[in-house]
Amino acid sequence: MTETAPDTAANSPDPSAGLDAVDILVGVPSFNNAKTIGHVVRAVEAGLTKYFPDRRSVLVNSDGGSTDGTADVVREASVDLDAVLLDHRVGGFRKLVTPYHGIPGKGSAFRTVFEIARQLGAKACAVVDADLRSITPEWIELLIKPVLEEGYDYVAPYYMRHKYDGTITNTIVYPLTRALYGKRIRQPIGGDFGFSGKLASFFLGKDVWESDVARFGIDIWMTTSAIANGFKICQAFLGAKIHDAKDPGADLSAMLHQVVGSVFGLMEEYAPTWRSVEGSEPVATFGFVYSVGLEPIHVNLEKMIEMFRMGVRDLDAFYNSFLPGDTLGFLRALAAQRDVKTFAYPDREWVRTVMSFALACHRKAVRREHIIKSLTPLYLGKVASFVIENWDCTADEVERRLEELCLAFEKGKGYLVERWDGEV
Repeated sequence: MTETAPDTAANSPDPSAGLDAVDILVGVPSFNNAKTIGHVVRAVEAGLTKYFPDRRSVLVNSDGGSTDGTADVVREASVDLDAVLLDHRVGGFRKLVTPYHGIPGKGSAFRTVFEIARQLGAKACAVVDADLRSITPEWIELLIKPVLEEGYDYVAPYYMRHKYDGTITNTIVYPLTRALYGKRIRQPIGGDFGFSGKLASFFLGKDVWESDVARFGIDIWMTTSAIANGFKICQAFLGAKIHDAKDPGADLSAMLHQVVGSVFGLMEEYAPTWRSVEGSEPVATFGFVYSVGLEPIHVNLEKMIEMFRMGVRDLDAFYNSFLPGDTLGFLRALAAQRDVKTFAYPDREWVRTVMSFALACHRKAVRREHIIKSLTPLYLGKVASFVIENWDCTADEVERRLEELCLAFEKGKGYLVERWDGEV
């Protein structure tokens, strides 16, 4: 059965009024996703029906004002229960379509999901993207079961991705988050998560919903908050995540700015936690990890290197205001190098670069926004170096190479800790 919440103001009666308490809630934030959301809704319903037939469940579509018929697709999407059920379903499944309010963005959509989860007393929750083409019913089992049956509070996704996909995660977010907080969460900004009702209530209590978290940064905020506050965390292998992948040389500056800005902001809040962490440890992984076929990613190597060179040239005086002299000297030398085949941005230099940017933001050397935006050409230089180095490598070989980068971040963390409270 599908319920439609009225489009009321944020302080009006809650959209879940009249619904009974549930065991499981799955949220699907959306904005103009009519082409893909039907598949997602059917996969969610099939997963809940097949793997949790005795549990009361609800799917919440938290929509940002779609004009392409997204809500109608959600209402009409359904599965053939006879095709997925081994036993008669004794629980119940309902759908709730509701607008979210507040600052436009994914974070505000998540807030609505958290609120409804608290109101309905959900024991276990999950959130999945509305544009997924690779989601299967098994994703729901893998995101929900560790919470419902194993006592975990947070389930991060673990995908198999093309070696040139997810470069912001691979070169910055994963190695830096791992070094800071000591947990090997492979996809800290994956987009699809499982979490307990207790953690949803904790998230609601944080004073971030009128900040940038409400617009963007919600994924890394959830992951970091769960780790730093001692919640029981794990990850689940979901296979391939097929989405509209982008050439790393395309304009990812807005995403880079948003994600890195969120990571650096969280460093301020949780400095007492991460400063005492040494090394890292694996987390429990649910699901069978296997190799999967992946869609190819086009890479414009020449464009990335040219943007790196241009950035170093045009921003030289700006970099000189906060980067160490040896780091700036390295960047100048690399930008002057003309042989693409030998273009290399070593891990040690990259770690020192990222740490220096974090310190500059912490010290407010210049405007924080300008500091983070100026990281874009250097990031492209590191990605270009990574592509050249791993041109003929398999996915497993690239993963081992990323492990070396992570260890370099862990080893270089002392540079950050020593300088956090003042000049060294």
